[in-house]
Amino acid sequence: MLKKVKFIEIKSEIGAGTRGASLGVDAIKIAALDYGSALFKKIESIEIENENQLLFEAVGSPHAKRIKGILNLYERLGKEVSETLKNNGFPVVLAGDHSTAGGTIAGIKMAYPKQRLGAIWIDAHADLHSPFTTPTGNMHGMPLATALAEDNAINKINKLDKETTDLWNKLKKVGGITPKLNYRDIVFIALRDIEPEEAYLLKKHKVKVFTTAEVKRNGVEKIARDTLAHLSACNQIYVSFDVDSMDSSISKGTGTPVRNGITEKEAGSLCVRLIQNGKVCCFEICEVNPTLDKENLMAENSFEILQKVVAQLTN
Repeated sequence: MLKKVKFIEIKSEIGAGTRGASLGVDAIKIAALDYGSALFKKIESIEIENENQLLFEAVGSPHAKRIKGILNLYERLGKEVSETLKNNGFPVVLAGDHSTAGGTIAGIKMAYPKQRLGAIWIDAHADLHSPFTTPTGNMHGMPLATALAEDNAINKINKLDKETTDLWNKLKKVGGITPKLNYRDIVFIALRDIEPEEAYLLKKHKVKVFTTAEVKRNGVEKIARDTLAHLSACNQIYVSFDVDSMDSSISKGTGTPVRNGITEKEAGSLCVRLIQNGKVCCFEICEVNPTLDKENLMAENSFEILQKVVAQLTN
């Protein structure tokens, strides 16, 4: 499957609760150097301006921390993803924290406004919170909610001021299309750390979830096949890989490690198998945090997965 791959780097960590995810992309590049790989010389790359200066300022709303900066990132990233797709490129998004994924989705919808989009979310977390339900206010727990235009008001625990509500509504509308996704067109893989408000939505909408146990029991090939079969009505498919989908024994170098995850080998095989499908139009990797790591292990594992994915796309 020959594709013109383009790296879109977004070194942002304003949506995370732990510092250091903005260094993840460079940690992956260091891993490439350590392996003697010329990957980052061979593939065209562009860096999106980040908003990390906001880390030195007040968070703004406690229920949607630094949401003004997140809105700027959505718009910038969305524009770049959209232009890459319109120029027949394949965007590979190298992100800091997962909050910017809503901007990636916005970009895909801007490029294909009339097409049905599927999302494969390989992640320990559901990322379905809104400012109304979040226990932390960290926006890396909200990107899918923005894409689904989901407030989950029935489970509301936070009262928002007008400015936060307005910014949240703008975030949902980036790209001029809302909602951008439907619940039936999302598949979660390795999901295992869910809060009650998110569990409510997963159950209500009968969302497809493959647990780590199912991956281990049935094997990557079957999980990939069943995932793609579930999304067979979609015209385009986006794969978002959060490194915390891997087990905490591997993924120490991430902000929110969780036990009972998939292995690096399973993750790599899964990502490669999924992107073999011609409908997959964008791949994303996020949440590498070298400040929490030992000997850059997380970035090395992530680089190996990235290298396999790019090889599949370009060979």
